Amino acid sequence: MKSNKKLKKYFFVDTSKIHGKGLFSQVEIESGAYLGRYHGPKVKENGMHVLWVETDDGGWEGYDGQNILRYLNHCKKPNAEFDGRDLYAICDIRPGEEITFDYGEEP
Repeated sequence: MKSNKKLKKYFFVDTSKIHGKGLFSQVEIESGAYLGRYHGPKVKENGMHVLWVETDDGGWEGYDGQNILRYLNHCKKPNAEFDGRDLYAICDIRPGEEITFDYGEEP
């Protein structure tokens, strides 16, 4: 797991053309690379930085993002995806490119 301090070696937050602020790569990232874990307390209500993760029993758990991964924006052609709360690159990502994922449907 990469801590917020370690994440800042690989990513930076800047103005996004998609929405507000976004998360951008500082380095070349290869497809399949582990990018980090979405950290934050569990919550029961939706919010601006809440990631919803499906549980093994088909329920949903919300996590209120507390690290810089909370600045990920939605894109229908994303370059990253979550497996639970762990984020992976699904294609090569260039330095300066915004990191995005598909929010999917609302739980």
